[in-house]
Amino acid sequence: MAVALIPMLFVTVFWIIIGMIIPLLIRQGPNRGVIRCILVLTAVTCWLFWFSCYMAQSNPLEGPILSQKAVFMIAEKWGYKLE
Repeated sequence: MAVALIPMLFVTVFWIIIGMIIPLLIRQGPNRGVIRCILVLTAVTCWLFWFSCYMAQSNPLEGPILSQKAVFMIAEKWGYKLE
């Protein structure tokens, strides 16, 4: 299964906006640095979590373990002849 490019670009652009553009719009104040840091760290960690889950689903390392009986039932239902 190929990884779809549109969802990856959409989510990446969304988190880039949160992590790079929104911090530039924060007004002057005593906590400006903290708020910027929170926004950047949130964007990076949320994107990284999403990306790792997305990649794990697009190319799983483990597949389902089926019994021989289940494999034969599936093959019969789908019209394959197994011997």
